[in-house]
Amino acid sequence: MFVRLVIRFAAALIGIAVGIVICGAVLPKFSITASAVVWATLLFWLIHLVVQLFALRVLVREPSIALAGLLALASTIVSLIIVNLILSGLTIRGIVTYVVATVIIWITTSIGDMIGRRVIRARGKERESR
Repeated sequence: MFVRLVIRFAAALIGIAVGIVICGAVLPKFSITASAVVWATLLFWLIHLVVQLFALRVLVREPSIALAGLLALASTIVSLIIVNLILSGLTIRGIVTYVVATVIIWITTSIGDMIGRRVIRARGKERESR
Protein backbone atom coordinates (compact mmCIF):
# COMPACT_ATOMS: atom_id res chain seq x y z
CA MET A 1 0.00 0.00 0.00
CA PHE A 2 2.76 2.44 0.98
CA VAL A 3 4.81 1.58 -2.12
CA ARG A 4 1.82 2.30 -4.38
CA LEU A 5 1.40 5.71 -2.75
CA VAL A 6 5.09 6.50 -3.25
CA ILE A 7 4.94 5.42 -6.90
CA ARG A 8 1.86 7.60 -7.56
CA PHE A 9 3.45 10.55 -5.73
CA ALA A 10 6.71 10.20 -7.69
CA ALA A 11 4.87 9.81 -11.02
CA ALA A 12 2.83 12.96 -10.34
CA LEU A 13 5.87 15.03 -9.38
CA ILE A 14 7.89 13.82 -12.36
CA GLY A 15 4.99 14.56 -14.72
CA ILE A 16 4.62 18.08 -13.35
CA ALA A 17 8.37 18.76 -13.42
CA VAL A 18 8.69 17.51 -17.01
CA GLY A 19 5.73 19.68 -18.05
CA ILE A 20 7.22 22.77 -16.42
CA VAL A 21 10.63 22.15 -18.01
CA ILE A 22 9.05 21.62 -21.44
CA CYS A 23 7.06 24.85 -21.06
CA GLY A 24 10.22 26.73 -20.13
CA ALA A 25 12.01 25.29 -23.16
CA VAL A 26 9.36 25.77 -25.85
CA LEU A 27 7.26 28.75 -24.77
CA PRO A 28 9.01 32.11 -25.20
CA LYS A 29 6.78 33.87 -22.65
CA PHE A 30 7.26 31.17 -20.01
CA SER A 31 10.50 31.53 -18.10
CA ILE A 32 11.66 29.66 -15.03
CA THR A 33 14.94 29.43 -13.18
CA ALA A 34 16.52 26.05 -12.47
CA SER A 35 15.98 26.33 -8.72
CA ALA A 36 12.38 27.45 -9.22
CA VAL A 37 11.59 24.22 -11.11
CA VAL A 38 11.76 22.26 -7.86
CA TRP A 39 9.70 24.76 -5.90
CA ALA A 40 7.20 25.21 -8.73
CA THR A 41 6.76 21.44 -8.99
CA LEU A 42 6.10 20.97 -5.28
CA LEU A 43 3.89 24.03 -4.98
CA PHE A 44 1.99 23.18 -8.16
CA TRP A 45 1.37 19.61 -6.92
CA LEU A 46 0.08 20.82 -3.56
CA ILE A 47 -2.20 23.51 -5.01
CA HIS A 48 -3.44 21.18 -7.76
CA LEU A 49 -4.32 18.54 -5.17
CA VAL A 50 -6.22 21.02 -2.99
CA VAL A 51 -8.08 22.57 -5.94
CA GLN A 52 -9.10 19.15 -7.29
CA LEU A 53 -10.24 17.86 -3.91
CA PHE A 54 -12.20 21.05 -3.28
CA ALA A 55 -13.85 20.93 -6.70
CA LEU A 56 -14.70 17.23 -6.41
CA ARG A 57 -16.22 17.63 -2.96
CA VAL A 58 -18.03 20.93 -3.40
CA LEU A 59 -18.78 21.50 -7.07
CA VAL A 60 -19.27 18.02 -8.54
CA ARG A 61 -22.35 16.02 -7.62
CA GLU A 62 -22.15 13.26 -10.24
CA PRO A 63 -18.65 12.86 -11.68
CA SER A 64 -18.09 11.58 -15.21
CA ILE A 65 -14.98 10.96 -17.30
CA ALA A 66 -15.57 14.11 -19.37
CA LEU A 67 -16.12 16.18 -16.24
CA ALA A 68 -12.98 14.70 -14.65
CA GLY A 69 -10.92 15.76 -17.68
CA LEU A 70 -12.39 19.25 -17.65
CA LEU A 71 -11.80 19.49 -13.92
CA ALA A 72 -8.17 18.41 -14.38
CA LEU A 73 -7.63 21.14 -17.01
CA ALA A 74 -9.34 23.77 -14.84
CA SER A 75 -7.37 22.83 -11.73
CA THR A 76 -4.17 22.86 -13.80
CA ILE A 77 -4.69 26.43 -15.00
CA VAL A 78 -5.76 27.62 -11.52
CA SER A 79 -2.67 25.99 -10.00
CA LEU A 80 -0.45 27.52 -12.67
CA ILE A 81 -1.83 31.00 -12.02
CA ILE A 82 -1.37 30.67 -8.25
CA VAL A 83 2.19 29.30 -8.58
CA ASN A 84 3.05 32.17 -10.94
CA LEU A 85 1.75 34.68 -8.38
CA ILE A 86 3.64 33.12 -5.46
CA LEU A 87 6.95 32.01 -6.98
CA SER A 88 9.43 34.69 -8.00
CA GLY A 89 11.52 32.42 -10.25
CA LEU A 90 8.58 31.75 -12.59
CA THR A 91 7.21 34.24 -15.11
CA ILE A 92 4.29 33.57 -17.43
CA ARG A 93 3.07 36.31 -19.75
CA GLY A 94 -0.05 36.20 -21.89
CA ILE A 95 -3.29 34.24 -22.01
CA VAL A 96 -2.10 32.06 -24.88
CA THR A 97 0.98 31.07 -22.89
CA TYR A 98 -1.20 30.11 -19.92
CA VAL A 99 -3.47 28.00 -22.13
CA VAL A 100 -0.63 26.22 -23.94
CA ALA A 101 1.29 25.67 -20.69
CA THR A 102 -1.86 24.25 -19.10
CA VAL A 103 -2.28 21.74 -21.92
CA ILE A 104 1.40 20.75 -21.83
CA ILE A 105 1.42 20.23 -18.06
CA TRP A 106 -1.93 18.43 -18.18
CA ILE A 107 -0.58 16.04 -20.83
CA THR A 108 2.67 15.34 -18.97
CA THR A 109 0.88 14.76 -15.66
CA SER A 110 -1.58 12.43 -17.41
CA ILE A 111 1.29 10.49 -18.94
CA GLY A 112 3.03 10.36 -15.56
CA ASP A 113 -0.17 9.05 -13.96
CA MET A 114 -0.55 6.36 -16.64
CA ILE A 115 3.05 5.26 -16.19
CA GLY A 116 2.60 5.18 -12.42
CA ARG A 117 -0.48 2.98 -12.76
CA ARG A 118 1.36 0.60 -15.11
CA VAL A 119 4.26 0.30 -12.69
CA ILE A 120 1.83 -0.48 -9.86
CA ARG A 121 0.03 -3.06 -12.00
CA ALA A 122 3.31 -4.66 -13.07
CA ARG A 123 4.41 -4.89 -9.43
CA GLY A 124 1.10 -6.52 -8.55
CA LYS A 125 1.43 -9.10 -11.32
CA GLU A 126 5.02 -9.77 -10.29
CA ARG A 127 3.92 -10.40 -6.70
CA GLU A 128 1.14 -12.75 -7.84
CA SER A 129 3.53 -14.82 -9.93
CA ARG A 130 5.82 -15.51 -6.98
